Amino acid sequence: MSFSADLVMGWLASYLWPMARLSAMLMSMLVIGSQNVPVMVRAKLGFVITLAMAPMLPAMPEIPLFSLQSWLVVAQQILIGVAIGFATQLLIQSFVIAGQVLATQSGLGFASLVDPINGGSTPVIGQFYLMLGTLLFFAIDGHLTLLHLVQLSFTTLPVSTKGIDIAGLQAMVAFFSTMMQMALSVSLASITAMLLVNFSFGVMTRAAPQLNIFSMGFSVSMICGLLVMWISLGGFMEHFLAHWQQVTALICQVIGTECSGG
Repeated sequence: MSFSADLVMGWLASYLWPMARLSAMLMSMLVIGSQNVPVMVRAKLGFVITLAMAPMLPAMPEIPLFSLQSWLVVAQQILIGVAIGFATQLLIQSFVIAGQVLATQSGLGFASLVDPINGGSTPVIGQFYLMLGTLLFFAIDGHLTLLHLVQLSFTTLPVSTKGIDIAGLQAMVAFFSTMMQMALSVSLASITAMLLVNFSFGVMTRAAPQLNIFSMGFSVSMICGLLVMWISLGGFMEHFLAHWQQVTALICQVIGTECSGG
């Protein structure tokens, strides 16, 4: 039994081009795309998912595998995969920013840890919100939703030299302002509570200047910050689900389809 070169190249293309999109999504998505996950693990995971998903995808275009047009196709697949995965980073960074704001307001910003996703130093409260959001992401099967959206993208954005349109790219850029609004909605109650605490200390300073407010206020602010964070955890799940729906709506807009999110 013999196989022609065109048949072998077509068979390889039917797996390599979807693998480029899937691998790019895994390299940029939440948790799996972090620095703690080795590159080889992500590459093997993309290979296994491609083997399972490729038979369910539409037919690939008949483009020579080793040609300039093929390189353009690969570049478009990487761009689409990065856009889908990067949307989840915008989701979790909104909670990290909210934690940083609360830490700054309560004086807990001095306690910091290394962020495993960004590799930088982040306040402990931001790290706590990061871990909590990550657990919720997997608890609501967010990773499976991403795989479903990637599979759907092969229908709405078929493998070709054409990728995300200008409207989709503009939506990605405009979502940065939405991310800040999401962070503000999470931390607004905490900011208001800490503002009242600091205002109370200001009144005490004017009423009794002989009191050493700086030494006493620092510890009280940290205790109040922890108390406010504990009270606000009750609405964390509601905020996360609302923000996840916005992120899924963004991904659907990028890939050119309509979905209800979540």
